[in-house]
Amino acid sequence: MKSNIATDEIAQPYAQALMSVAQSKNQTEQFGEDVRSLLSLLSESEQLQNFLGNPFVQPENKKAVINQILGDANTYFRNFLMLLVDRRRISLLEPICRQYLALLRQLNQTVLAEVTSAVPLSEEQKQAVIQKVTAMTNARSVELDSKIDREVIGGVIIKVGSQVIDASIRGQLRRLSLRLTSA
Repeated sequence: MKSNIATDEIAQPYAQALMSVAQSKNQTEQFGEDVRSLLSLLSESEQLQNFLGNPFVQPENKKAVINQILGDANTYFRNFLMLLVDRRRISLLEPICRQYLALLRQLNQTVLAEVTSAVPLSEEQKQAVIQKVTAMTNARSVELDSKIDREVIGGVIIKVGSQVIDASIRGQLRRLSLRLTSA
């Protein structure tokens, strides 16, 4: 298994190349939408991940599946994916896509906030989190990545870069326990 650092180092130039193409065609947001939908599809289908990552599957078969999946997607994006197949880098599709989205967020001065809660957040709660993160970071906009974790019990854990705001009941119980044991 490859380490994440090595994978990121290999994926970074491809993500930057994709961003260069997107910027030269003034389609960074459209590429971002294509990348998000492809990432969503990959996360939902382990079978697709295994198919694309399998070195024994012929490149022509991978290209045929990609053409089927993409439908009317951007021609430049499709060509990029075909290049990944030709260079035998299609197995790095997910890290390349994630790095492209990070570059897009950087370009748009958008911050990614990873929100973990015990139950799905309502729109009102999401807006409150966005306002809190915007005030904290002075970012132009905030993108939420919501996760459900029943062990949180209640409240939320917000992670922005290396900053973590633990407003969960589990976190409060842990802090209370530390205070009681140190007293």
